[in-house]
Amino acid sequence: MSQPDVPALGPLLRAHRHAAGLSLEELAEGSGVSARAIGDMERGHSRGPQARTVQALATALGLAPAASGTLLGAARAGRRRHPAAEATGLCDLPPAVPDFTGRETETDWLARTAGAPAGPPVSIVSGAPGLGKTALVVHAGARLADRFADGCFFVDLRGLDAEPVTPHDALGRLLRALGVRERDLPGETDERRGLYRRLMREREALVVLDNAAHEAQVRALLPGPGAGRLWVTSRRTLAGIEHARRLLLAPLPVGAATALLGAILAQREDEPAGGSAPAALARIAELCGHLPLALRIAGNRLLSRPAWSADGLAERLGDEDLRLRRLTAGDLRIRSAFRLSYEQLAEPVRRLFRRLALVPGADFDTGAGAALTGLRPDAVEEMLDELLDLGLLGHTAGDRLLFHDLLRLYARERLHEEETPRDVATAEAALYRWLLDAAAEAGQWFQPGPPPAGRAAAPVGFGSARAAQAWLEAESANWLTALRAAAAAGRHTDVVRTAESMHWFSDRWTNWGHWPTVFGLSRTAAHALGDDVLAATHANYLAWAVHYCSHQPRESSAIAEQAAELARRGGDVTQEAWAHFYAAAAANRLGEPADAVPRARRSAELFATAGDREGRPQALLALASAQAGTGGHADAVATTDTILALLADPATAPAAHIGDFTRTNALSQRGGALLALGRAQEAERTYAEARTVGARVAVPLLQAIAALGQAQALATLGHHDRALTAAREARTFAESAADPTRLTEATRLEATLTALKE
Repeated sequence: MSQPDVPALGPLLRAHRHAAGLSLEELAEGSGVSARAIGDMERGHSRGPQARTVQALATALGLAPAASGTLLGAARAGRRRHPAAEATGLCDLPPAVPDFTGRETETDWLARTAGAPAGPPVSIVSGAPGLGKTALVVHAGARLADRFADGCFFVDLRGLDAEPVTPHDALGRLLRALGVRERDLPGETDERRGLYRRLMREREALVVLDNAAHEAQVRALLPGPGAGRLWVTSRRTLAGIEHARRLLLAPLPVGAATALLGAILAQREDEPAGGSAPAALARIAELCGHLPLALRIAGNRLLSRPAWSADGLAERLGDEDLRLRRLTAGDLRIRSAFRLSYEQLAEPVRRLFRRLALVPGADFDTGAGAALTGLRPDAVEEMLDELLDLGLLGHTAGDRLLFHDLLRLYARERLHEEETPRDVATAEAALYRWLLDAAAEAGQWFQPGPPPAGRAAAPVGFGSARAAQAWLEAESANWLTALRAAAAAGRHTDVVRTAESMHWFSDRWTNWGHWPTVFGLSRTAAHALGDDVLAATHANYLAWAVHYCSHQPRESSAIAEQAAELARRGGDVTQEAWAHFYAAAAANRLGEPADAVPRARRSAELFATAGDREGRPQALLALASAQAGTGGHADAVATTDTILALLADPATAPAAHIGDFTRTNALSQRGGALLALGRAQEAERTYAEARTVGARVAVPLLQAIAALGQAQALATLGHHDRALTAAREARTFAESAADPTRLTEATRLEATLTALKE
């Protein structure tokens, strides 16, 4: 059955206005609808205004119910003619990817923004090349098409082309798609923008602007408040666009990445019923960096090569030097996607991007970029912002910078293609020199004596020990690689200097795991320099690392014996004292306290002779431990009292930060001896003090020891609730310290106390 003819809105509205004897301005004043909007309706630019707008016009015109209904019907008919499918096919959404997988959270986010009338009408999806920004918005647009009665429109702004689409041309395409006839299309960009905003105000339409170059290209295409919605995709964040919702895409989660590969490979005729081996797909996904474009290329390569297996492709992609070249399928090339962004950069920014591939660790900061380029940090920071804006770099949770894996390979490829081997070597040497200089500067904050004075030429300029420690930990993979390179190149003095600066800091980060490497390299370098005292010093450092980090006390004892011999040969009393201390500590750890007692006494005597404020309390700590191990708990209490007196006397006290570290140790040892003597109340108070001092030091191992001791004392006193709390805290500290001994003890005590409560 055919539909009755419905009059066009424009002529009908004009006829009613003339019949009422009203000018455009008079009707505008009476209805609250602007004269320009009424003119657009009468000229056919706006064929389907919202019902409330038409009703306001009908009321101002004084129309009878029947005439008012006809006017509303004309507007409804105009809206039915607006969708792009009924216009001319202009600006249609591209077909959605049939095997689109994952991105459920992101799709739901777009759905919420589309259905939120009170929020901003603009949503921006940004991220690195290859993340699937276009595929996401097209998928979401197709899924939500029914929400947009007046159509979904798509314009590729070609932001990475040499000549991107101009706002003038983009507005022309959109206005045609919205139903504006060619002869009615305004010639000026501002007029087009005004008409576009008026149409979008009343249309339930979605406009997708894909691949935007920058804010200026998008700004003219922003809708005002109203029914229309705008989604924008860009490699840049478009931070200058105000009042917009933002979604920064990340690589796919592991499960979604593997599922996408599986969905693509399901099209293979010979694909096994259960799909390819999950382990092989997971490996391919990992090598593709969970990047949707790379995953699709990998899947398509397998589709086009029936003889290949997923395991075989994983093996091919395992070669870093060939991975980008092999991520090609037909006209899909991951390298091409990266190249488009790279070519947007000015040469100084390209150079920075390339050279950042020389950073050995997973992440870096502005200082590394400055070292690689020789530019001021503020200039480098601006360049890094541009790389972040284009999605060529990302952020860690700690606000450091990093490459996506495939982008790092691309940067390295560009580096070796565009720069000479000499330039590459010079840049890498500058980076490594900066890393070692900065590490040495940071380590000085933990040496005995006052904090280091600021130097204008300091590589970083740390303002506190906390900042120095944060840098040393964050940059550990980088400066350790630089140290290894210095050792391999025979730069023995640089190796020794860097390791020396780490000596006191290493006590604060015993669970790092690489101190045996650091001090092993420095011991070798010291031997190469032919200095017995230097060799003894770094042998002692290695003895500490092997004992406290590798948990190999017997090997530590052997190294300490070598250090003692070198120190005696070099005539250095202090290093001989340290060697005896490490031998005593190893004997205690081996359960041989009777052997530890004389070594610890000898160490303390030598430190006293040398006037070493830092070493003497450490030797006495080893002595107290040995005394307790032989059952001499009263002697251990007396020894720890001696230590605490030395720490309290300005004439014998070490530097404050070393003093707090030692005081925490001494108090915990004293608490243990008191507990063994049956003086649980004194022990609990002593452990509580150890925890207070230990909180200032913030070394998890020391905090675990003190908390565990307090829990044991409280349990002995029958204060089970407080003991359980302390045991749980001890377990947390032990986990942070990666200390299996205290973790086992704390867990066992926690279980016992929990059972008592039940």
